[in-house]
Amino acid sequence: MGTWLRTPDSADGRRGLLEWAEPVIHDRLRDAYQRRLGAGADALRLARLHARVWRALIAGDEANYECLRAELVAAVTRGGLEVACLDRGDAETMVELLDIVVARFQRSERQASSYRLALFEFAERLAARREVA
Repeated sequence: MGTWLRTPDSADGRRGLLEWAEPVIHDRLRDAYQRRLGAGADALRLARLHARVWRALIAGDEANYECLRAELVAAVTRGGLEVACLDRGDAETMVELLDIVVARFQRSERQASSYRLALFEFAERLAARREVA
């Protein structure tokens, strides 16, 4: 079956996001932490750690995701921030990724759909994580 006939799935979107999304994720998270902490090393350290959490989420590496997320929660708390700032950073990152997918992949519905499916799965996973917390 030709690739243009395949039904889009989130695995294609995940693979694509692993290729190009990391700098976008890091930049969005860096901006979010710098708004709260200023342009110092603490904001950069938290942004790097939070970006690693996102990479594990995209890769589907559940064990690493859980471990890194716990490490991030502890680091944020030590830094004097509310844990809710993680949710805001995740939401801002999700919006940025979705905006890119809409703008960049509008001519390829199958590819755009696979990215949207992956992003929806991430949103569900992040929401479930908030409910547990």
